[in-house]
Amino acid sequence: MIKKVIWKGNCLDILDQRLLPGKIKFEKAKTPGQTALAIKNMVTRGAPLIGCTAAYGYALALKERKPASWREAQSVLEKAARTLKASRPTAVALAYAVDRLHANASDFISVNRAKPFTGQLLEKLAGRIDREAQAVFDEDVRANDRLATIGAKLIKKGSNIITVCNAGTLATAGIGTAVGVIYKAHEQGNVSHVYSLETRPYLQGARLTMYELMQNHVPCSLITDNMAAHIMKTCPIGAVIAGADRIAANGDTANKIGTYMLAILAKHHKIPFYIAAPIPTIDPAIPNGDHIPIEERSSAEVCELKGIRIAPKGAHARHPAFDVTPAELITGIITENGIIKPVNRKNTLKVYNNGVAK
Repeated sequence: MIKKVIWKGNCLDILDQRLLPGKIKFEKAKTPGQTALAIKNMVTRGAPLIGCTAAYGYALALKERKPASWREAQSVLEKAARTLKASRPTAVALAYAVDRLHANASDFISVNRAKPFTGQLLEKLAGRIDREAQAVFDEDVRANDRLATIGAKLIKKGSNIITVCNAGTLATAGIGTAVGVIYKAHEQGNVSHVYSLETRPYLQGARLTMYELMQNHVPCSLITDNMAAHIMKTCPIGAVIAGADRIAANGDTANKIGTYMLAILAKHHKIPFYIAAPIPTIDPAIPNGDHIPIEERSSAEVCELKGIRIAPKGAHARHPAFDVTPAELITGIITENGIIKPVNRKNTLKVYNNGVAK
């Protein structure tokens, strides 16, 4: 697998995915603030991966500043949690990872607050945070493999598949979610061809998914976003598979902008439409997709391409980074706990709570 983040104990090397596939370069983060900036500026991306990155970023808080009391330690960690959670709003894996680490650290502080504050106890706290950050990463690796194995069973022999954005190893700690399913199905000889949407404006499909598929010798073709309907009409497509950034309690799913369009097209052409995502992507506190916060990014990212202006000077552009696909358009949601099918509130919460899935 491609290394996306390298944890060194007191700093984090983050693969700059903005430069792929042309250049491999790592950015160094030594503080939670630098980690948050790397996430905000798309140095690293992909919902599961930014959760893992944020976990390591939180672990950097006690490396950046050595507190002199329990009160100061709590304050340092609370600031780190706020900074990281504010970096990008839509992907729930980020908040999940930071909240998990912060709760773990707060428990340690609460238990030990009555004891004198010592360097030895501070080292124990830092070690506990480090181990929890690594656990978040390792769990995502295992979840990827499990859900990919489950999802591959849905792919019939000789299938042509359409995917959008990048939900592969570059978006996760492991082999990927949607692209992970494709890898497993390809290993079993069931994938004939993969069509990757370019995914404007960041071109994650063109730059990242195509790079991954080609590296793994999966037969593939790049298509522009506005070719999807034609490909579905003229080619026998066996499935559309996408990742997810946040799944509401009823199964409504936020993913990269353009996913909703694919789901509508798949419904019209009677093609199964699957979402592949690990359990931390489900947000049971969100009743439906109307409550999912949608990140609106700079219009410059739409009007420019690698610094070259492609729209008239002064042109205004919208840039919602995500859209929400209603549950009724989703054939099934593939998780490491099983497949949510049919997609509704009862089944989503059942699988989220580790119930028996279909």
